[in-house]
Amino acid sequence: MLQISIVVPLYNEAESLPELCSWIDRVMQENQFSYEMIFVNDGSKDDSWQVLQNLSKQYTTIKGISFTRNYGKSAALHEGFQKASGQVVITMDADLQDSPDEIPELYRMITSDGYDLVSGWKQKRFDPLTKTIPTKLYNAATRALSGVYLNDFNCGLKAYKLEVVKTIKLYGEMHRYIPVQAKWNGFTKIGEKVVQHQARKYGVTKFGLERFLYGFLDLLSITFVQTFGKRPMHLFGSLGILSFFSGTLITLWLIGVKLYNIANNFKYRNVTDNPLFFLALVAIILGVQLFVAGFLGELLITNSDKTTQYQIKEEIA
Repeated sequence: MLQISIVVPLYNEAESLPELCSWIDRVMQENQFSYEMIFVNDGSKDDSWQVLQNLSKQYTTIKGISFTRNYGKSAALHEGFQKASGQVVITMDADLQDSPDEIPELYRMITSDGYDLVSGWKQKRFDPLTKTIPTKLYNAATRALSGVYLNDFNCGLKAYKLEVVKTIKLYGEMHRYIPVQAKWNGFTKIGEKVVQHQARKYGVTKFGLERFLYGFLDLLSITFVQTFGKRPMHLFGSLGILSFFSGTLITLWLIGVKLYNIANNFKYRNVTDNPLFFLALVAIILGVQLFVAGFLGELLITNSDKTTQYQIKEEIA
C-alpha cells in the first residue's frame, strides 16, 4: 500500500506545476516515502493539462484528472479523494503557497500520533486584508456552529487517514468544512499544525469575494443536512405539530371566550372578527404544510448521488 497520496486541485497554474512537482518529489525522495501525486485540472483555460502530461513522463508518480469545465475546488477534491489509495492523503494548493516540506510532519501526526485529520494553520499569511478578515469571521462562525475548534478551516494543506476521505461528500463550497463532515462521520481526533504560508509566486488568486457568501450558505446547508438529513420528519414534523396545535389552541381559546361572554350576558364579538383568529388559521395551515414537507423529505432521503457527478474529459493513469 502506498504511504502517501497527494491531491492537488488546480485551475490555471501552468507556471507553478514544474516547480511544485520537483519540490514534492524531492521531499518524498529525501524521506523515502512511497507516494502518488493526483492532480485534478478544474477546467483550466491555460496550458496546465499539457504541462501535466509532459511532467508525467518525467515523474511516473503523477496521476491526473481533467474536467470538461470549471466545477470548483470541492469537485476537484472529491474526484481526487475517489482516486487516492495512499495510507495518508494530503491535500495542497497548486499555487506554491503551501509548502511540501510540511508533509513529513503531517504524515507522522497521522500515523504515529493517531490523528484522523490534521489541518494546517497559516498563522502568518501573505494574503490581502480582503481575504484574511472575512476568513477570520468564517472561522469563528464555523467553530461556533460545528464545535470543531480549528483556527483555519480554509487552509488547503491538510492530512487525512484514507478512510476519512472516502466518507466525505463534496460539492458547492463544502471543501471548507471537511473537518466538520469528518467529525460528524465519527472521526473526532482532529488536530492542527502551524504551517508555512508562501507568498504567491505566479499568477493571481482565483477566488472572489462571492466565495464568502457561498461558503456561509454552505455552512448552513451542511449543518442542516448533517443534523436532519437522515430524519427530516424530526424537524419539519416537530415544527408542524407545534404550529398546528398553537393555531388550534388559539382558536379554541377564542371560541371559549365567546361562549363564556354569551353565558354571562357580556358583550362579545364573533371569532372571525378577531385578528387572532386569522393568525391561528395561518398557523394551522402552516403546520399541515410543514408536516407534509416532513413526509416528502422522508421519501426523498434516498440521497441522489447526482450532486457529485462531474464530467471528466481525460485522465493520466
